[in-house]
Amino acid sequence: MSHATPTRLEAFVDRLAQALIARRKPLAWLFVVITLALGASALRVHLDPGFNKLIPLKHPYMQAFLKHSATFAGANRILVSVQWKGEGDIYNAEFMKAIRGVTDDVFFTPGVNRSQVFSIFTPNVKYIEVTEEGFAGEVVIPSRFQADAAGLARVRANVARSGEVGRLVANDLKSALVRADLLEVDPSSGKRLDYAAVASKLEEIRAKYTTDKTDVQIIGFAKIVGDVMEGLFSVVTFFGIAFVVTGVMLWLYTRSIRLTVLALVVALLPVIWLLGILPLIGYGIDPMSILVPFLIFSIGVSHAVQMTNAWRQDVAHGFPAEHASQIAFRNLAIPGTVALLTNALGFMVIMLIDIPIVHELGVTACLGVLLMIVTNKMILPIILSHLRLEASAMAQEVTDERGRNPLWWAVSAFAQPKVALATFAVWLLLLAFGTLQSRHLLTGDVSAGVPELRAESRYNHDNDHIVASYSIGMDVLSVYIETQGMQEACLNWPVMNAVERFDHYLRGVSGVQSVASVAAVAKVAAGGNNEGNPRWAALQRTEAALRTGSKAINPELGLSIEGCGVIHVMIFLKDHQGSTLKHVVGEIGKFIGAEKTPGVQFRLAGGNAGVAAATNEAVEKAEIEMLGAIFGAIIALCWLTFRTWKAVLCIMVPLTIVSILCNALMALLGIGLKVPTLPVIALGVGVGVDYGIYLFERMQHEIEDKGSSLREAFYEAMRQRGTAAVFTALTMSIGVGSWAFATLKFQADMGVLLAFMFLVNVFGAIFLLPAMACWLGVGGASKATAAKAGTEG
Repeated sequence: MSHATPTRLEAFVDRLAQALIARRKPLAWLFVVITLALGASALRVHLDPGFNKLIPLKHPYMQAFLKHSATFAGANRILVSVQWKGEGDIYNAEFMKAIRGVTDDVFFTPGVNRSQVFSIFTPNVKYIEVTEEGFAGEVVIPSRFQADAAGLARVRANVARSGEVGRLVANDLKSALVRADLLEVDPSSGKRLDYAAVASKLEEIRAKYTTDKTDVQIIGFAKIVGDVMEGLFSVVTFFGIAFVVTGVMLWLYTRSIRLTVLALVVALLPVIWLLGILPLIGYGIDPMSILVPFLIFSIGVSHAVQMTNAWRQDVAHGFPAEHASQIAFRNLAIPGTVALLTNALGFMVIMLIDIPIVHELGVTACLGVLLMIVTNKMILPIILSHLRLEASAMAQEVTDERGRNPLWWAVSAFAQPKVALATFAVWLLLLAFGTLQSRHLLTGDVSAGVPELRAESRYNHDNDHIVASYSIGMDVLSVYIETQGMQEACLNWPVMNAVERFDHYLRGVSGVQSVASVAAVAKVAAGGNNEGNPRWAALQRTEAALRTGSKAINPELGLSIEGCGVIHVMIFLKDHQGSTLKHVVGEIGKFIGAEKTPGVQFRLAGGNAGVAAATNEAVEKAEIEMLGAIFGAIIALCWLTFRTWKAVLCIMVPLTIVSILCNALMALLGIGLKVPTLPVIALGVGVGVDYGIYLFERMQHEIEDKGSSLREAFYEAMRQRGTAAVFTALTMSIGVGSWAFATLKFQADMGVLLAFMFLVNVFGAIFLLPAMACWLGVGGASKATAAKAGTEG
């Protein structure tokens, strides 16, 4: 049986198909012009890294950070450690020459905030001593320093008195450090900082000062960006491998060079258009979101294969190319467009996270998917209407004596009650395992160093060396103590007592490596004022006594401003793992909640660890909102498309289970939930919806328009749509699975996750969707009817 009249939507799609084919020539020329123009524009696209893009600007931590970042050391820092590998320690002429040269070269590196460069050779690093005339502060390296025995002995003594051992000089006296902060805008040019140039300059410094007796270690955000940009050759190489694998498998599937080339070209078109649009709207590509173009390409391949497969089947049955193209458009326009809209929504909702780089990523990916509606649903049918299929591709599918494909008829048994029950048992076990394992998924980094790079990378080795050699590292968490209505807060004992208690409390918190505060400096000054007796190294309780050592609290130390209106406490952490940050920030929160000193306000948080903590909280807070928004949008679209709650459940349940299993896999592989993994989660949801929508739409059509049983309807859905879905899943899984060998760790992780999502989503659509349709009575078929249909097999 069939509908007497088509629905309004079907009638509209039919008119649209006729108009598209009727005007295919002018439209084709229009699309050629657009492609050429955007292709030329794509040549201007550029990499656009930026530290401030990583900051969740509206987070309370970042409000405090941005307020005080101009005064105190920021989070965008580089550390250059010079290691002495010869005999003895660093106090020799050769090493001193090297550390002085490194200091000068770092000072003149583009984008360096020259007032925030610290080394034993910079004038802002001093030692404090008590003389007959009171406190005296002098630079650690005298202005007329000579690297002779007397000069080196004096520097050794000055360093010891400065308290910089463990900070700018290694605990074992075998290394010395140059610390510098970077500005987002290069003062010398007035333009945004070129991180590639900074990374290149740092590598020049490494090469210049690495000898048989000295080695150089460099860490910092600029160096991370540089290493990631170096690894982009690996990204492009593995993109090429995935592209070739896709092409080869397409040819094996279609046996048609023309269809293979067409599917690849049409899948590339939205990527070219997207790259061409980015410069026009003032966007670039951040290295951390470099995988987005391939995500667009993979979705494009999936939809192109569905369209070319439908067209090929009709051509093989004798329809002219033009008519087959029109039929393919009419049959796939609604499910394909709905699937692409859900993909776009998947990327759109990640913009709930208030981080500029996430906004850029969401806009870029969403725009690419929307462009695919034009390239896949308009350009592809136009080209297919002109295409002539090779004879080798006209072969009919294998069928049994009843004219059925034996493989898909066997798979259609999952639409029978007994097989469906067994399917439910297997998927319930997977759901239970995934739920338990996904509870171990952590937000943020789950390892020391930089997880975007391999553990054996030079950067992570440098980071391990610096963390082991010094009492400080790259992971700094800043707390700002704002004193209200006080002229000289550092001379106020209640204020200094609060700082001291906070300092002491932090030193007992797991994950804290060391702490720097004005209270610690004041205590050292008090001891020095009493012949260095450590028993006197305590805060004095009167303003007069505190004033005696107040000269030691110099704003140049970066621990306070003049008058101590704001006091800066720097907390050096052992690492920046999500669990470490959450624990330390939680302990700080407990202290702040209990602190009641009048006129004193503790504010989190600055430093790179503060940025990471804010980012983790933003991601964690938005995760539920993001998933709720995307699933809500998909439910709404599925309801509008199929007008039945049964369709919504059949599509959403497999999708939900696979999303949980993805979280479980991330926990098993030690991959944290963070900005680079968000597109994978969004893509996984989008791809799963693609499979479900395509299959259910065909099932519904067979049931309502032809009166087929559920098993017959599912068989037809698999024959017409399932072949392309399985092929796409296998092809893309093999292509992205090759990324596991990529140089960049985050690309390898994304490859494994994407391969998993491609495969398991198609399994969910093929096995669980029909089982649910069976027990929900989709199409009004009873279990008895389904069982009767099963006996025919």
